[in-house]
Amino acid sequence: MKKSFFFILSVAVLFSSCSTSTSEGGSNRVAKGDKVYGGTLRINETEQFLTLYPAGITDIGSAHIANQIYEGLVKFDAKDLSIIPSIAEKWEVDAAGTTYTFHLKKGVLFQDNECFPDGKGREVKSSDFIYSFGLLCVDSKDNSNFAATFKDRVVGANKFFAASKGKPNGTLEGIKAPDDYTVTITLTSPSSSFLSALASPSTSVIAKEAYEKYGINMKVGTGAFIYVENGGTDKAILKRNDNYYGKDSLGNQLPFLDSIVFSFLPTKKQELENFQNGNLDMVIGLPSESIKDLVESQIADFQNKPPRYLLERSPEMASQYYEFNLSKEPFNNIKVRQAFCYAIDRNKIIEDVLKGEAYGPAINGISPPSFKGYDITKITGYDFDAVKAKKLLSDAGYPNGKGFPKIKIELNSGGAKNTNVVLEIQKQLMDVLNVNVDFEVVPQKQKMEDSKYARAEIFRAAWIADFPSPENFLWILYGATVPSDLSQPSYPNTSRYKNPEFDKLFDLGKSAKTQEEGYADFLKAEQLMINDAPIMMLWYDENYRLIKSTVHNLFSNPMRYRDYSQVYIKENAPAAATAKDGEAKK
Repeated sequence: MKKSFFFILSVAVLFSSCSTSTSEGGSNRVAKGDKVYGGTLRINETEQFLTLYPAGITDIGSAHIANQIYEGLVKFDAKDLSIIPSIAEKWEVDAAGTTYTFHLKKGVLFQDNECFPDGKGREVKSSDFIYSFGLLCVDSKDNSNFAATFKDRVVGANKFFAASKGKPNGTLEGIKAPDDYTVTITLTSPSSSFLSALASPSTSVIAKEAYEKYGINMKVGTGAFIYVENGGTDKAILKRNDNYYGKDSLGNQLPFLDSIVFSFLPTKKQELENFQNGNLDMVIGLPSESIKDLVESQIADFQNKPPRYLLERSPEMASQYYEFNLSKEPFNNIKVRQAFCYAIDRNKIIEDVLKGEAYGPAINGISPPSFKGYDITKITGYDFDAVKAKKLLSDAGYPNGKGFPKIKIELNSGGAKNTNVVLEIQKQLMDVLNVNVDFEVVPQKQKMEDSKYARAEIFRAAWIADFPSPENFLWILYGATVPSDLSQPSYPNTSRYKNPEFDKLFDLGKSAKTQEEGYADFLKAEQLMINDAPIMMLWYDENYRLIKSTVHNLFSNPMRYRDYSQVYIKENAPAAATAKDGEAKK
């Protein structure tokens, strides 16, 4: 049976390679290149978005929506994750690799909104980037992305942050606007990942008028789609921005879609049912068993020419793990952390719980095997070893689990997968270490807050790359920004791991002149961190994507980066029968 499924899967993937993506609807408004305008794309996120305020975005669901509303100087190409122009039409970097000069496109407008006179969006100027970047460098509970973007990178950013006290105060020395359409950014040292950081939603341009009127509840950008406020709590609706400046390579005015509807169905079963009922155009992250059943029961939908559905399977820049709370017992003891890491049979989780839906067990570091030139096999991590696990726990003072304190694993809701995994981990820890752990399932928003304030002993976690580099994964263990006071939030280093040598190697890698030099430092840092075991790695992700063949230009990439500005919906013409087909029919 498994063999036949992968034969079917290969057929489906073959179809997907011969035709671009999917969805239903459409319109008779034809564009150049036989593309069409109109239609609604329906997508599901298993969790409600947490915020659409750029500086506060920390979850992938919020980023998926925000990327359609806001834009920055540059963005990722959804096809290959290369950096391409966005509001900046071009840029130059000086010989030292520290000063970037961006030239803005003229005629880029903020979306129409009541915050502007007469409700009409005005033109974006370089001063808007100065304002937006100032907010990104403010010390505020609503700003979670300073460390990932400008901290230790942009000249004067750290000083500006320290002086801010909740609102911009003074001048951000390293960012200037020589004229209305030029922005210069000066770095403290060269950074091979700086442009990638500028492609994140957190560095999007926002209007002062919108922030002053709505604060962090603002949803006004320059993107291809406008947020509809009356969408309700069970969905988020975006409508076409008729004043969007973007055009495709053929000169077609973007976007093609009339609207996008994001639903928030919590389980993959509900998501699949809605897909099959025609209420969704795409499903991502289905268990392989569900995919197998669907393909085998509806094989014609994949084999027809054109097929009704397309199926893709690909590795992702994503890692799944649990993080230990190092701020208190028992996980302030390295031997306890290492014992837990050795006690987990990751292959069993992948085979019995995930039903094969994983790239592989995470027996190396936190970085997934997705970055060319970065060999994670050089990192020695934790494979299942019951003997080592028991000895380490005994050495830590808990022989055969005796006297081990009561602990809790906190995980976010999001379908049965998270719960099934924790049940298996609970069983394995009891079988190997004679340790009983409780767990609690809470909403994603609560889990995020609880982890920032260290309110449980272990948290379920995952990281999907913000930009394609191991730097982004190692950043979440950087200790220089971790507060010593538990009353203060710690993000993204929610395990509160601190190792000055790791931080030093991370800083060296981040400021290296070449990728090769940077990767060498990152590998050393990652091995050091894995030895300290602040996290318990589980598996590296891969994903199945099931999509209707009527949706076009919806590209898949390992970062789950979404750009719907060039997506269009169109029925595929039936394939012309060949002479051989005709003879066979006779």
